[in-house]
Amino acid sequence: MGRPDTLLLGLIGSGIGGSRSPAMHEGEAAAHGLRCIYQLVDLDRLGLTTDALPDLVTGAERMGFAGLNITHPCKQAVIPLLTGLSDDARAIGSVNTVVFDAGSRVGHNTDWQGFSRSFVEQLPGAALHRIVQLGAGGAGAATAYAALDRGAREVIIVDTIYERARSLADRMTATFSRDVRAVVAEDLGDALRGADGLIHATPAGMSGHPGLALPAGLLRSDLWVADVVYFPLDTELLRAARRMGCRTLDGGGMAVYQAAEAFRLFTGLPAEVSRMRGLFESIDRPFGREPSP
Repeated sequence: MGRPDTLLLGLIGSGIGGSRSPAMHEGEAAAHGLRCIYQLVDLDRLGLTTDALPDLVTGAERMGFAGLNITHPCKQAVIPLLTGLSDDARAIGSVNTVVFDAGSRVGHNTDWQGFSRSFVEQLPGAALHRIVQLGAGGAGAATAYAALDRGAREVIIVDTIYERARSLADRMTATFSRDVRAVVAEDLGDALRGADGLIHATPAGMSGHPGLALPAGLLRSDLWVADVVYFPLDTELLRAARRMGCRTLDGGGMAVYQAAEAFRLFTGLPAEVSRMRGLFESIDRPFGREPSP
């Protein structure tokens, strides 16, 4: 079967009006000689909740979409609607990319790869003995997996919903059989004592949720700080961390690398990361609330 004349893709999530995914995917497709239409399905704008996911996913499949990106608050809610999961998506328990193919709906997670590659690129040599992660939702599941995959010895998870943090810690412990620890803490200040780094994976700092997710006084100059938020790129957390002398990682690299891998899954074609990064950086539009993709 030949390649379709037009590649249909989409993103389902809340508050995604400022997403850079359409420009990245449409621009990369054009560079490969493909016409791509990337549609945003914003639950907030449509007045919908995750209850609408079954109809939205089925509708996209019936209309001939090659696949969908999935973001907050749908990364875990979409899983029961799929016919299969990649090994990493199953281990992480979160999906940000769905590929349609001959009646199958296979869920993947490219967020963890995006975070991992960005971390290596922008925080080379960063210590990974003890990491504190704030947030245990869909993005947090991916970053915890990435940190352990990169060789972290201990990841301490803090979340406002204790049961969610506990579930993530248990899942990571079951996935990584070597001598690592994924544990839960309730007091962020205690957890940060002696930590090498902090991963922030909550909505705090996005344009719709301004502010800091933790007291700035908990930051130390010897702590590296990574933020998954990229709307805006320069979050209040990162500014506070830099004032303290911390090494920092913004969410832009994660967004670009996860999109490049998603493009490969959608098309079977290798994406040129530098080109997608250029597309990402060239966009001048109001920031939305989408952390990824």
